[in-house]
Amino acid sequence: MSRVNYVSREDIDEEYADLIVSSLQPGKRVNVYSAIGNNPAVLAGVREFLGALWDHSGLSDRQREIVILTSASEIGSAYEWHQHVNIGTDAGLTREEIAAIGRDDRAGFDTDEQALIAYARAVARNRVTDALHEAVTEELGTEATVGAAATAAGYVALG
Repeated sequence: MSRVNYVSREDIDEEYADLIVSSLQPGKRVNVYSAIGNNPAVLAGVREFLGALWDHSGLSDRQREIVILTSASEIGSAYEWHQHVNIGTDAGLTREEIAAIGRDDRAGFDTDEQALIAYARAVARNRVTDALHEAVTEELGTEATVGAAATAAGYVALG
């Protein structure tokens, strides 16, 4: 349930109208964007930020969805979880892996994905230790680690 009214394309300036629809499902209004659309300039910035996370994080699509689903699970965001279950399966995650992320069961994941899940949870809790950061950087490299941190934090904020 949104705490603010959802805006429609007709409610905001034409230059922002396309920002409330899905980039994955053209024409479909996305509720979180429609809520943020109450401040169109912020919506534009959020969409640009999220686009950078999707396109330039240094993570594969699968890794990105692991981070997003982990972040959603950690903060209890049913909305983001629901939005990304199908996106996650499209990115190569199985339904069993997605359920495991929800339970924080890392056993079925490779070492690098286990580290990524631990890191995303730690970012969501603001509990990243030097040791965890170093371990993830060793597995993924600096660029992808920064991308993972930004993605986790961004989706915590969005949630």
